[in-house]
Amino acid sequence: SSCVQLIMLIIRCYEHKQYRNGLKFCKQILSNPKFAEHGETLAMKGLTLNCLGKKEEAYDLVRRGLRNDLRSHVCWHVYGLLQRSDKKYDEAIKCYRNALKWDKDNLQILRDLSLLQIQMRDLEGYRETRYQLLQLRPAQRASWIGYAIAYHLLEDYEMAAKIIEEFRKTQQTSPDKVDYEYSELLLYQNQVLREAGLHKEALEHLCNYEKQICDKLAVEETRGELLLKLERLEEATEVYRCLQERNPENWSYYHGLEKALKPSMFLFSTSTKTGEKFRECLDRYLRMNFSKGCPPVFTTLKSLYNDKEKVAIIEELVVGYETSLRSYDGKEEPPTTLLWVQYFLAQHYDMIGQQTLALEYINTAIESTPTLIELFLIKAKIYKHAGNIREAAQWMDEAQALDTADRFINSKCAKYMLKAGMIKEAEEMCSKFTREGASAVENLNEMQCMWFQTECALAYKAMNKFGEALKKCHEIERHFVEITDDQFDFHTYCMRKMTLRSYVDLLKLEDVLRMHPFYYKAATTAIQIYLSLHDNPLTDDSKELQADTANLSDKELKKLRNKQRRAQKKAQLEEEKKNAEKEKQLKNQKKKKEDDDEEIGGPKEELIPDKLVKVENPLEEAVKFLMPLKHLIKDKIDTHLLAFEIYFRKEKYLLMLQSVKRALAIDADHPWLHQCLVRFFRGVSESKGLPEVVRTVLKQEITRLFGDSNAKSFNQAYLTKHSNSIPHRLAAAKMMVYLDSSTETKAAELATALDESLDNRTIQVSLKVLESLRSGILGDRKERAESYRTECHKLYPYTLAFMPPGYEENTKIANGDVSTETEELANEM
Repeated sequence: SSCVQLIMLIIRCYEHKQYRNGLKFCKQILSNPKFAEHGETLAMKGLTLNCLGKKEEAYDLVRRGLRNDLRSHVCWHVYGLLQRSDKKYDEAIKCYRNALKWDKDNLQILRDLSLLQIQMRDLEGYRETRYQLLQLRPAQRASWIGYAIAYHLLEDYEMAAKIIEEFRKTQQTSPDKVDYEYSELLLYQNQVLREAGLHKEALEHLCNYEKQICDKLAVEETRGELLLKLERLEEATEVYRCLQERNPENWSYYHGLEKALKPSMFLFSTSTKTGEKFRECLDRYLRMNFSKGCPPVFTTLKSLYNDKEKVAIIEELVVGYETSLRSYDGKEEPPTTLLWVQYFLAQHYDMIGQQTLALEYINTAIESTPTLIELFLIKAKIYKHAGNIREAAQWMDEAQALDTADRFINSKCAKYMLKAGMIKEAEEMCSKFTREGASAVENLNEMQCMWFQTECALAYKAMNKFGEALKKCHEIERHFVEITDDQFDFHTYCMRKMTLRSYVDLLKLEDVLRMHPFYYKAATTAIQIYLSLHDNPLTDDSKELQADTANLSDKELKKLRNKQRRAQKKAQLEEEKKNAEKEKQLKNQKKKKEDDDEEIGGPKEELIPDKLVKVENPLEEAVKFLMPLKHLIKDKIDTHLLAFEIYFRKEKYLLMLQSVKRALAIDADHPWLHQCLVRFFRGVSESKGLPEVVRTVLKQEITRLFGDSNAKSFNQAYLTKHSNSIPHRLAAAKMMVYLDSSTETKAAELATALDESLDNRTIQVSLKVLESLRSGILGDRKERAESYRTECHKLYPYTLAFMPPGYEENTKIANGDVSTETEELANEM
C-alpha cells in the first residue's frame, strides 16, 4: 500500500512539474529489492526524466517498465505520453488503445486519446471516444460539446445542432444575466445551423436569443449574411448600412451592401452615358482627395486598370489637373495639391509601363519636396518594375534613411536589398528591429518572419548558393510543422473557455495551412533547386561557386579566380564570426534549458547547407515539398507542372499523364505546359521498358487528347495557333531544337522577334528569351544573345540585365567605388 501511495505522489509531482521530487520518490520504491523492476515506477521515472531532457534514458526505462508489466494501463499510457512528446502521434494512439484494453473506462486515457484523434483528424475515432466520455461523464459540459464538435466536423450538422440544443436546455440562465459562455454556445449553435443550410431557422434562432448574446457585432453581421441568403434585400441593405456607418474601413460590409443593392448591369457597361457618369464621379472623388492630400488614391483605383477606357479617362483628368495647377496661382488650392497629382501620375505611368514619364513626374515631385518618404518609395518601385533592382534598392535605402524608426520602410528596404542579392546589407537593415545581443537571422527565424526567409531563399537561389537557399526553405517548412503542433494546446483550452467558433475556424485553417503563399513560395523554390541538383549534381565543395568558365579568356579567368578567392576568404571570416556568435547563443540556450523545467520535445536536427545540398536523392526530397501542393493547391498550374518535372526525371509515365491532364484543365495553352507535353510525347514513343498495359493506356490517352499528331506536328500546330505571342513562340522554339537540333537558327529567329505587333512583350519575357539564348537551349550562339540584348536595351533602357557589358564596373568607378578594381589589379600584378 505504501508503494501505491508513493506512485500516486510520483504522478502528482509529474502533474505539478516537480520533477526532482518525483525522482526521489521513484528512488525510494526502486531501491527496495522487492520492487527493483516495478514496471509502473520505471515508466514514471522515464517520463519524469524525459521532461528533464534525458530522452534516451527515458525511453530505456519506459520500455523496461512495459516489458515487466505488459498488462499495466499506466505503462502503456506513459509510453504513449513519451511518443506524444516526440510528436509520434500515430504511435501514441496505438499505446493509448493498448492502455484502454486494460482499463477501458479510464477518463484520463480517453481524454488523451481524443486529443490525438482530433490532432490527426481521425474524426470517426474522435466521435467514438467523445461518445464514451459523454456516457461516463454526462454532467460535464465538455462531454456534450466535444461530442457535438465531432458531428460538426464530420459535416453531420443537424445531429450537431440537436446535441447542442439538448445541452442548451440543461443550462439554467436568466435572460437578463450577462453570461459570456452561454452567449458563445448560442453563437456556435447558430453557426452550425447556417452551415447546415438552415438559414430560416438560423435567423429565427438569432432573433429569439439576441438579448442573451453578448457579441452584438457578431449578431448584426450574422443577421446581414442570413438576410442576403434569404433574399430579404431591403432589410439586408439596412443592416449593412448600419454596419458600414459603424466601421467604414471594413470591406466585407461594402461587399454585403453591393449584393443587397443588386446594382443593375448597365452600370458596368462601357456606353458613352456610363462613361460620362464614371468621369463625373471620378472627377469629384479625385479633386477632393488631391486637395486633402490622400496618398492611397492610386491604390484605391488600381482595380480599374483592367479597363482601357477607364484608364484613358483617369489619365485625361489627372493630366488636366496637373497642367492647370502648374499655371494656377490662386489661393483656393494648397501647394501640396500639385505634389499629390504628380505623385499619382508617376504611379499611373509606371502601371501602364511608361517608366521614363513616371520617373519625370516623381523626380519633379522630389525636387519640390525632398523630405516626403512616399515619393522615394514610388521611385524605388518604378525602378523595380523597370528591371533595375539595384537602383530600386538604393532609393528604398534613401527612403529608409529619412525615418529610421519606421519598421515598415525598414522591412521594405530589406526586401528590395534581398531581391538585389544584397543579403548581408538586408540582415543589417533588419537588425535595427531585432533583439539585441542575438544574430538578426536567428532572431528572424525564431519570430517565424517568413517574408524575410522566402526572399532570402530566392536570393541565394539566384546566386547558385543552393545549400543556403534550401536551409531557408526547410526553416519555413519547420514553421508550418510548428504551427500544426501548436494547435494541440487548444483542443482542451477552447472547450474549457467555450470559444467554440474560433476553435472550429482554427481546425479548418490548420487543414489548409500549407495553402499559404509563404509555404507555396518556399516549396516551389525548394523543388526547383532539387530538380537542378538532380540534373547537375555537385561533385565538390567549390562547384557551387564555379561559373561557366569554358568560354572565358585567360585574363577573365584570372579575374574570376581572384574574385572567388576573395569571396572564399570573406566567407571564411564570416563563418568564424558566425560560429563564435552561435557558441555564445548555445551557452545562453543551455543555461535557459537548465533553468526551465518545462516539458520538451525532441531536439531538432541542425540544418547545415553543405549537407542539404549533397542529399543522396534530390527527387525524393522534392516530392516531400510537392505533396502538400498537390493536395491543397490544385488550382495553380505550376503545382502540376513541377509535379511533371519530378515524374519526368523519375520516368513515372502514368503520374506524368496525371500531371499534364490536371494542368490542361487549368490552362491548355500555357507555354511551360506545352514544353512538358512535347517531352511527354517523345518520352512515350521512345521509352523501351514500359509494360504493355501502361503503354496502351498512354497511347489511348494521347490519342484522345491530341488526335494522331506526333511531337513535331503538335509543336508546329501550337506555333501556328500562337504565332503572335512571344512566350508561346519561345516555348515552341525550345521544343523545335529539342526535337531537331538542326533547327537552331530558325528557332532563335522565332524566339528573338521583338516586333511591336507581338503580344506579351514584357521585360520578364525578354529576360527569359535572353536566358535561353545564353544557356544554349536555342543553340550555342553568343553573337545572337549579344545582339538580342542590345535590342532589348533600346526597348527597356533601365533594365539592368540588358545593360552593356561592363556597365556595373563603370557605375562603380563613376560613384567612386574603385576598391574592388584596385584589389583586382594588385592581385593580377
